[in-house]
Amino acid sequence: MHTGSAKADRNLAGRREWIGVCVLSIACLIYSMDLSILFLAIPAIVADLDPSASELLWINDIYGFMVAGFLVTMGTLGDRIGRRRVLLIGAAAFGVASALAAFSTTAQQLIVSRAFLGIAGATIAPSTLSLIVNLFTNEAERNRAIGIWGTAFALGGLIGPLLGGFLLQYFHWGAVFLINIPVMFILLIAAPILLPEYKSEDGARLDLLSVLLSLATVLPIIYGFKHVAADGFDIRHLLPIGGGLVVGWLFLRRQKTLPDPLIDLKLFALPAFTASLLVNLAG
Repeated sequence: MHTGSAKADRNLAGRREWIGVCVLSIACLIYSMDLSILFLAIPAIVADLDPSASELLWINDIYGFMVAGFLVTMGTLGDRIGRRRVLLIGAAAFGVASALAAFSTTAQQLIVSRAFLGIAGATIAPSTLSLIVNLFTNEAERNRAIGIWGTAFALGGLIGPLLGGFLLQYFHWGAVFLINIPVMFILLIAAPILLPEYKSEDGARLDLLSVLLSLATVLPIIYGFKHVAADGFDIRHLLPIGGGLVVGWLFLRRQKTLPDPLIDLKLFALPAFTASLLVNLAG
């Protein structure tokens, strides 16, 4: 009589899964926070490193560009070699890049460190979300967990400037990067305990040409739209967008011919997938 109820209870997540969601969501919050935490630190960075106008733009923008450019690639890499493994590698790299950025002595060093930070950050969003999806078999609990993750992502963007401003009142500007390190350390310790590994069963290889085409698609488009939003419509900003769209067409054509594409185009028919991808790219 109560078989259905007992089966449903067995499918409910336990404390371990919900603690895992908290750890993954905090990591996502840090990744999102780094998109905006530099806003109030710029004057201090200018005073200390004396960057040119062009270097200052790259200091501010390069993290988001690298995240957007490598997002799809890192998500696919997680499917190939293991989502937890990619997350752990990314977390370690994120911590190292944060330390390098915090102790940068030149504008060029900070730009390179922020670029490295962006590539590492691109592992966090797809890996954390995929692992949350895999943790839960109950649909209602899964949706609740994804909601927690999404809230953490949104909060990161909002509190980044606030936390950055608070730290700058008492510490060197490098503190806005150093706060990442304890969170990544906790993730490296907790993830192997709380999170099982997941990866694709077919073990297909990563198509390097598709990776290059995806970068050549996303980076110019993001760059162009960012400058259009800041400066208005200008042919100098529209050309990268057009070039990115052309390369994007080549990317899509290649995906249709590959037995193991970098991204399955059928996924774009799923509203949840498309919305998640757009939110991360917009970040």
